[in-house]
Amino acid sequence: MYPNNRKRRLRKSAALRDLVQETQLHPDDFIVPLFVVEGNGVKQEIPSMPNVFRMSLDEIQKEVQLLWSMGLKGVLVFAKVEESLKDNAGTEALNPNGLMQRAIQTIKSTVPEMVVFSDVALDPYSSFGHDGIVEDNNILNDATIEVLAQMALSHAQAGADVVAPSDMMDGRVMHIRKALEKSGFIDTCIMSYAAKYASSFYGPFRDALDSAPGFGDKKTYQMNPANRREAIDEVILDIKEGADLVMVKPGLAYLDVLRDVHNAIDVPIAVYQVSGEYAMLRAAAERGWLDYNSVMIEQLIAFKRAGASIIASYSAKDAVDLLG
Repeated sequence: MYPNNRKRRLRKSAALRDLVQETQLHPDDFIVPLFVVEGNGVKQEIPSMPNVFRMSLDEIQKEVQLLWSMGLKGVLVFAKVEESLKDNAGTEALNPNGLMQRAIQTIKSTVPEMVVFSDVALDPYSSFGHDGIVEDNNILNDATIEVLAQMALSHAQAGADVVAPSDMMDGRVMHIRKALEKSGFIDTCIMSYAAKYASSFYGPFRDALDSAPGFGDKKTYQMNPANRREAIDEVILDIKEGADLVMVKPGLAYLDVLRDVHNAIDVPIAVYQVSGEYAMLRAAAERGWLDYNSVMIEQLIAFKRAGASIIASYSAKDAVDLLG
């Protein structure tokens, strides 16, 4: 008790605060989302996501070399598919020479050690903008997971280290695991978006990929933001089906869920600082309402403090620059 115990003693200098700090950020904590487009020499800034770009494969080569030089060892790849290639069955998702498959090959040939996470979902390929096959305005679960398993297999064949199903269809992890095992890809990891909520924070991301749903919403397959205990069930089911890592998405508004998941399981947990969270911080900083660097680091520390092993963040490069 006071005066024997004065908590301020350990806060009196920056060096001392650093020495006793409980939670540390490191470049190994991050994976960097990348948006890939067709073309050559293309580097388009996404208007709703300042300093985040859609890049052609030649620009992606430069980017992954830079990321590796900064100590960033993982990328999460998303492909922006041309409208003419979209249909209800996600046919282009299975094209071995598709943009995603070529992006994976490009990254692995440029920086072989880079860990490539590939997005597995139909919404970028769907003429309806949904994560599954549509019939009479319903999203079909079982027909969709058959396609997702083949999509994940095509990513593994292209060289992906980790396939990342983000669709929230029931049973898709098991189907993917069986397809990988049957084809000999026994070492390919699955990072399931196990607790992905039907959030309003995804808007800028959907702008980036032109993948907003053409009708309705995604509430019949993504989780209800009001539900907390359900997330544990979803996570445990995915682990039983063969997931090696699990993800909670979004991040900032779901720190309680992240901590619950951390307390319930032993596998690595990823969290996604999603586009809306990033865009809000950038917009507030541009208006002078917040300091981007300090608030960004505070948010990233919050994710790790809550239990994240991996943070997918559009601020990863900025964070590493600050960490020195």
